[in-house]
Amino acid sequence: MSADKKSPLRQRIITALVLAPLVIVAVLFLPTALFALMLAAVVGLAAGEWARLAGLPSRQTQQAYVALVVFSLLLVWFLLQQQQGLVLLLVAALAWWLVAATWVIRYPASTVAWTTAVWRRGAIGFLVLIPAWAALVALHGHGEQGPRLILLLMLLIWGADSGAYFAGRKWGKDKLAPQVSPGKSWQGLWGGLATAVLVAVLFTSLLSIHVEHQLYFIAICIVTIIFSVLGDLVESMFKRDAGVKDSGNLLPGHGGVLDRIDSLTAAAPVFALGTLGVCL
Repeated sequence: MSADKKSPLRQRIITALVLAPLVIVAVLFLPTALFALMLAAVVGLAAGEWARLAGLPSRQTQQAYVALVVFSLLLVWFLLQQQQGLVLLLVAALAWWLVAATWVIRYPASTVAWTTAVWRRGAIGFLVLIPAWAALVALHGHGEQGPRLILLLMLLIWGADSGAYFAGRKWGKDKLAPQVSPGKSWQGLWGGLATAVLVAVLFTSLLSIHVEHQLYFIAICIVTIIFSVLGDLVESMFKRDAGVKDSGNLLPGHGGVLDRIDSLTAAAPVFALGTLGVCL
């Protein structure tokens, strides 16, 4: 393999080695208010990338979009003080991702649902980013277990990505969504799910989950990973429609912020809805 071909992989590894420890330290040691603020900055960067994917026509319009998204996070912060408000937001997010799943299945015919108006693509960005932020902040504030839950969520996604990569390379032949992401296979999905189950089993003791809740907890982790794949596919669908490979170039070897959090945007609301106040 030539040095040119190695370079993107090397950049990807270096970026991951720098970012992963910073993210883990922030999750485990920041108070929830500061964690929410840090996460709001990440969402703001992702909103800027979504504004470009959505085709907002000018830099001023894109900046206004980012400001509106960040202001919405402030409103949601007060909503999080009410448990019922949080549940309603997470249920709405679940409904949105189920709709998005039908768009992925029907792509490219489904593009008619959002290509006819820029405001629709902009509104979808709110559905992608804001519930994910709310879910992560709610998880983080869930007592001593909160940061561990977020750490588990990240390890589930990272583990599933790795499992899918290796299983897909070795056995992948049946395409999962060839019109949206030709590189993904059903065999890779099964490999990712198997890795996620292993991670979930290892965490049942760390989180002190009662025996009667362990099977439910593992099932939630499996569903979470299925939605994480959906999040990845949905962003790929919008990038394909926009004619771009990456959402941005902020992270060397990884692309943009959206490219790094696409799985998390779908997984976090589902994981929070399934775990908070139920089995822990």
